[in-house]
Amino acid sequence: MTITQSYDQTLLQQARRLGTSTLFEALGVATSAVDPAIHTVWPGASVAGAAYPLECSPGDNLSIHIAMERVPRGSVLVISSGGFVAGYWGEVLTVAAEAAGVVGLVIDGGVRDIAALTARRFPAFTRGICMRGTIKASSPSVGQPISFAGTPVAAGDLVVADDDGVLVIPAAHVGGTLSRGQARADKEAKMMDALREGHSTLELMGLTSWRAGQ
Repeated sequence: MTITQSYDQTLLQQARRLGTSTLFEALGVATSAVDPAIHTVWPGASVAGAAYPLECSPGDNLSIHIAMERVPRGSVLVISSGGFVAGYWGEVLTVAAEAAGVVGLVIDGGVRDIAALTARRFPAFTRGICMRGTIKASSPSVGQPISFAGTPVAAGDLVVADDDGVLVIPAAHVGGTLSRGQARADKEAKMMDALREGHSTLELMGLTSWRAGQ
């Protein structure tokens, strides 16, 4: 069984509050930003949790069913299927995931039963929506490191996902990224106060040198 790193709720709440855009800027690693074609199923969804990666063969979701017996509680399933869109995931697996303590799904494939996922407020991020089901015949990997649409993902990395996209923060960089992200958010809050007082973004960002050429 693969054991992933766990994160306390205070850290996870901070990650969700800061959001993917702020944390991406704080991390500064382009490959950690997941392909923007992978997006939320329902508006307003957000999640933060330890990654549990797995790989499905195209059109085959056996790996997901195996993962449900192994995944640590509090995990976000990160599923690679090579971008092949089919209904790997629906209401039945959502109920199974909730019972297993899975807090969210990120899949480079497809999901279905959208009304049920929305009603249950289960955070799901996917490349597409497809009514077509899958077979259950092969399992390339469960709990092992993967390349997720070009983004490296290992068990225990921190996944943060919201309306802006999906970010994977390597476990070794989580503390520093959140610290820099908080500092960035605090700085932006002060900037917005100054904007409300009448200052301009050009002034606050030190971009006034262009005026010399006027």
